[in-house]
Parts: sequence; C-alpha cells; structure tokens
Amino acid sequence: MSDEKNRAVAEAILPLVGGAANIRSVAHCMTRLRLGLADRALVDTEALRALPEVLGTVEDDTYQIVLGPAAVAGVTERLRRLLESPGPAAAPTAEDLAGRGERIRAQGRVRNATPVKLALRRIANIFVPLIPALIGCGIVAGLSGALANLGWAPALVTALGPVSSGFMSLIAVFVGYNTAKEFGGTPVLGGAVASVIVYAGVAKVEAFGHHLTPGQGGVVGALGAALLAVHLERWTRRLVPAALDVLVTPTVTVLLGGLAALFGLMYLAGEVSTAIGHAATWLLAHGGLLAGLVLGGLFLPLVMLGLHQALIPIHTTLIQQQGSTVLLPILAMAGAGQVGCAVAVYLRLRHNASIRATIRSALPAGLLGVGEPLVYGVTLPLGRPFVTACVGGAAGGAFIGVAGQLGDAVGSTAIGPSGWALFPLLAGPHGLLASAAVYGGGLLTGYLAGFLATWFFGFTRETLAEYNAVAPEGGSE
Repeated sequence: MSDEKNRAVAEAILPLVGGAANIRSVAHCMTRLRLGLADRALVDTEALRALPEVLGTVEDDTYQIVLGPAAVAGVTERLRRLLESPGPAAAPTAEDLAGRGERIRAQGRVRNATPVKLALRRIANIFVPLIPALIGCGIVAGLSGALANLGWAPALVTALGPVSSGFMSLIAVFVGYNTAKEFGGTPVLGGAVASVIVYAGVAKVEAFGHHLTPGQGGVVGALGAALLAVHLERWTRRLVPAALDVLVTPTVTVLLGGLAALFGLMYLAGEVSTAIGHAATWLLAHGGLLAGLVLGGLFLPLVMLGLHQALIPIHTTLIQQQGSTVLLPILAMAGAGQVGCAVAVYLRLRHNASIRATIRSALPAGLLGVGEPLVYGVTLPLGRPFVTACVGGAAGGAFIGVAGQLGDAVGSTAIGPSGWALFPLLAGPHGLLASAAVYGGGLLTGYLAGFLATWFFGFTRETLAEYNAVAPEGGSE
C-alpha cells in the first residue's frame, strides 16, 4: 500500500484499540500488527474487523491485527509515528470517558455475579426498601433532640418520641417480611415469624439459662427467622395435600419458625448483634486513625467489588442498638475524596471543555453524596485519579477516626445519604453541633487531600498532554 494509505489505516485502527494512552508496545511479524494494550476492554473488535484492510484479529499475549505481508510493516511504522507525534488529534472527550466507565461498570457486574456476592445483593435487597423510613425517623429523632436540648416545646418532644422510634421498635417485622419476599416465601409469614422477636411477652421465656428480652437479636435474628420460615413453608407445602395446604402450611411455618426463633435464634443472634456493637465501639476507641484510613480509602473499591452490601445489616444493627452507626460518616469520606479529585481534574484539564462540562454537571450530586456520575464518568475511566480520590477518602476517614478515638465519635441515625445530605442525620456524645463540626472537618480534609493528591500525582505528563490536546469541536473555555 502507499504511504498515504498506510497512514489512513493506522489512523483508523488507533481509536478502535483504545487510543494512544491504551497502547504500551507496538511490533509486527510477517502478517500481524502486535499491540501490547493496557486494557483490552477498550478494544472495539467488531469495528476493527469491519475495516477493509483488516483480515482478522487474534488475542494472545499481545493483541494481534492481521493485515497481511504487504501492509503490516508500513501500517506499523505509521502507527508508531502517530504515537510519537499525535499532531492535531482531538483530546478524549467526556463521551469517551463515559463509554469507558460504562464498560468498567459492565465488567464489574460480570465479576460480581458470584454466589457470595449474589447472596449479599439479595440481603441488600431486604434492607434497601427500609431506607426511606430510616431517614425520615432519623431526621425526626434529630429534631426531637435539638428541641429537647434547647428546652423548647416539651409536649411536642414527648410526641416526637413515638414518631421517631415506632418504626425502629418494629423493624424486625419489616425485615422478616422483606426477607420472605426476596427468597420466594409468603411475605406475611416471614413477618409473622420475625414478629416473635419484638413481642413483649418473650421476657417470660428462658433460653440457654437466660430470660429473653424483647428485640433480642434485632435484625440479624429477624433475617434468620424469616429465612427459616421460607424453608419451612416450602418443605411443608411439598408434603401436605393441596386440600389442607391453606390450613397446615401457615400453621407449621409460624409454629416451628416461632419456636426456633425463641429457643435458638434470638439468643444466638443477640450474641452476634452484641459483638457487632462492641467491635464498632472498640474499633473507633482503639484504632480510630487506622480504621478511618482503611475504611475511608477502600470503600469505593469495596463498592465496585459488590462487598459493601455486607455492611448494610451491620449499619442497621448499630442503629437499632446504639441509635446511630459510627461507620457511615467514615465511609462517606470516599465521596469527599471524589469531589476534591474532580475539582483538580477540572483545573488540570483546562483545555478539555467536554470533560470539564461533565464535572460541572456532576459536582452538585457529588457534594450531596451521589458519587456514581463522578466515579464512572470521570475518575475511574481516567485511572490514576480514581486512586488519588481514594487517598482523599482515606484522609477524611482518618480525620473522623481520630476524633472518635479522642471521644468525639460521630454517627448517623440512618443509612442512605452521605456528603452534605448527611448533616441532618448526625448524632454524637456532645450534640449535633459538635458532630457537625467533626463531620465537616472530615469532608474538608477529604476534599483537600483528594485535590492535592490528584493535582500532583493524578496524571502522567503524557496523559495530561493527551487530554489537554486540541479541544474537541465546540471550542474550549
């Protein structure tokens, strides 16, 4: 082929293999262009094979594009020139990043489809529908506490107590209902078996040498009791004639499930719940700095791996036991690191109007704790900035962890919100203002650390030049 034709083929191939930033090495043999790639998920194999000059592709230790003996050397040389001197090629746009982020998200969904992670997802499906009620009751509890501290409206404070606490006193029933629904049982039977846990009369029952207390075992016990109810219902339904099913199956399910809850699950789940509470308290009291550093820095990777869903029952248990979860404010620092990182990316990519526009639109949501637009639209596709954002989250988590170690532990009375949206739900030993000061200090620390880490370490010289190349159509700012 002519030199002009070789250049055209190289220019056609380059974006289809993920662009210059995705190519680590270029070589060729008799018929094949061999590319060492950073991320093969960025390759559009179908589009490559559709090029008239491409005879096929092979995935081996290198990614191989079959061009034939007459063209391979010339195309390889032209591709090397493009990599060495990109010329006026447009910088990657926000759409490029969004596509890359969506591919990463899709890969994550495939990786997360393991039995353990699918089980965790099902457990999350039990608790996520409860979040609106947890938020509402948490804010009412905060309002009640503020009025009580100010000495205002004592009659209203008295009335707000049942409003804020009624749901939490019966949360085991809702967990049981949702558990049976999620695992294919009759929801109301799951709720009926779980309701045994919160019934006041259980105080008269003795198990393992101890009298039970209403609510013992909490959501952990309710989850276990409802799962047992689902299996009892299926087992009974298989054995009982259809004519007797409507009478026998509910009776057996409630009877055996309720007795198992009373004489086994409540005590065992109570021990587990107590251990969770003690562990969280000990973690902040003795390892606040390290605990905050690790939890704040690794939360987003845990989210991507699907392992964060195991924390939802822990949060709920802590809220039920202690009135708030001390883990959530630390984990919320991961979002602060993303915000600081995004601001640094915005300023560093001053010639990339497309990515800057995406950051401007995603930042308000990020400040309110909705991090997905920044994560999948900006930091994760860029690579290094995702790591530096996690550094910001670790710094913010360490700040809150140290405060907890010094006796200023801050907790959240509900799960779901983070960022600035978490302020109305804060609780702590020294009141809302002190808790807000600690949490606000953590946010500022996360913003600053995420910004500085990204500014100094978020880009190599080459990637900075690539993303600040000739602005995409539409101009620059």
